[in-house]
Amino acid sequence: MIEQVLEVWVLEWTSSFINPQKRIFWGYLLTATLIAFLWLRFVCSINLYQSCKVIFSKETWLSTSAKTDYLVMFLNSLLMIIISPRLLAKATVAYFVYDFFSIWLQGKQYLTVELPQWLIALSFTSFLFVFDDFARYWVHRWLHTIPILWSFHKVHHSATNLNPFTIFRTHPIESIIFSTRSAIVQGLTTGIFFFLFGNQVSLLIILGASIFTFSFNALGSNLRHSPISIRYWEPVEYVLMSPAQHHIHHSVAEEHRNKNYGVALSIWDWLFGTICLAKQNENYNYGLNNKTKEDVHDLKNIYFKPFKEVLSILRKGNQEKKKLNIVKY
Repeated sequence: MIEQVLEVWVLEWTSSFINPQKRIFWGYLLTATLIAFLWLRFVCSINLYQSCKVIFSKETWLSTSAKTDYLVMFLNSLLMIIISPRLLAKATVAYFVYDFFSIWLQGKQYLTVELPQWLIALSFTSFLFVFDDFARYWVHRWLHTIPILWSFHKVHHSATNLNPFTIFRTHPIESIIFSTRSAIVQGLTTGIFFFLFGNQVSLLIILGASIFTFSFNALGSNLRHSPISIRYWEPVEYVLMSPAQHHIHHSVAEEHRNKNYGVALSIWDWLFGTICLAKQNENYNYGLNNKTKEDVHDLKNIYFKPFKEVLSILRKGNQEKKKLNIVKY
């Protein structure tokens, strides 16, 4: 059993760098590096040598924060291999949604209007991308604004230096939350579209990945966790989340607090009042602005401290309820 888990673990990590469906696919890391060089050379007017020092600095890749990112990344991947089979699957949600509509509409299926195959594929791919991004915005926002959820999410924000692997610096509970969110979103979308269009439903893909996911990753998604703060033109930043805007999200500055929850799209932040546009030559400090100065890179604190905080929050809530009941009587 242990040998099988370890075998799957090794296989998954080796394939992550060659699978275009994964964020750390070598092609995405390469395009992010090229974009970073172009930005530093032609926008920031930094020569090739200095650009290399910025992109491949020891502070970024070999700091205590970075080493913790790598450890958490590998430990979480092993945990999720064990946990994932027990989590909600998108196929389960899709079957439920399909059956629900079949019963509700008494077996009447599909649209009566015939649509071209390419239009069905484009509609399905576009709807899934937008709906998924919308759901990620709200789940991410709740992770910040609901105290119990923040206890787990702040593991990600405890990184004091950003690199592409910081994306994996998350508490397992947060990984379970996002896995469930993904299953619900993808299952709902798949079930509805299959009910309407049957087996005509398909994704528009490039190298096995959704065309929008591929584009998002190929155009520098990994720079959102990097030392390179690339800004977009102001009108664009109201729609698309720039790397600099995500750096603002990680910033400890008070004016940046609870800003830029979006992932690919910033339009949700614009619509719901949480947007913050990037400014030229703005520097950011990352981390938790920790007043107690405990070691935020210690694995014990990363994995177990959130549970202690949750218990403390629940106890405090119960005490307040008891006080309210006493006042009532």
